[in-house]
Amino acid sequence: MSLYLSMAAFALAASISPGPVNILTLSAGARYGLRPALRVVTGATVGFTLLLILVGLGLHEALLWWPYLTDVIRWAGVAFLLYMAYRLARDSGSLSTENPERQPSFFAGAALQWLNPKAWLAAVAGVGAFVSGGNQLLPFAAIYFVICYGSIACWAYAGAHLRDYLSSRKRVKTLNRMLAALLVASALYLLLS
Repeated sequence: MSLYLSMAAFALAASISPGPVNILTLSAGARYGLRPALRVVTGATVGFTLLLILVGLGLHEALLWWPYLTDVIRWAGVAFLLYMAYRLARDSGSLSTENPERQPSFFAGAALQWLNPKAWLAAVAGVGAFVSGGNQLLPFAAIYFVICYGSIACWAYAGAHLRDYLSSRKRVKTLNRMLAALLVASALYLLLS
């Protein structure tokens, strides 16, 4: 298997598997539709790609020098996941897009990646596996960008198609509470690992 195909397979496995970003993107697609959810998709993709490049340029070395930074990232990520779970669990269940400040944003997607321990692990593991001396960093980042965008967009698309099923507030609340529970489970996993 060629190096670039291996990079693509790694990017796909890491990007499309369930995680906090994908759960929130699914929720955004269900609540607001595909087009607004694509703001989160774009932010998450740009945020992760920037993280990947910075890790490739040596940010992971800073984590080795100051290991407490890893704990800070983990606790900030857990806090953010719990906050997002709280917001989902308390949501009114409305599919209305009348409240623009609550709509998904580019910044929320990007910030979530920087607070997502799964993203950090994927960036460090990917750089360790595929970037030798920085020679392959930009091709790897470009491949990852395309695959990451497509993978997260699949979750937004799935959420947007759930809108037909989510014809009542009760169903939306049920979905949001299930997704909130998954976020809490993700946060607990991060604390226990």
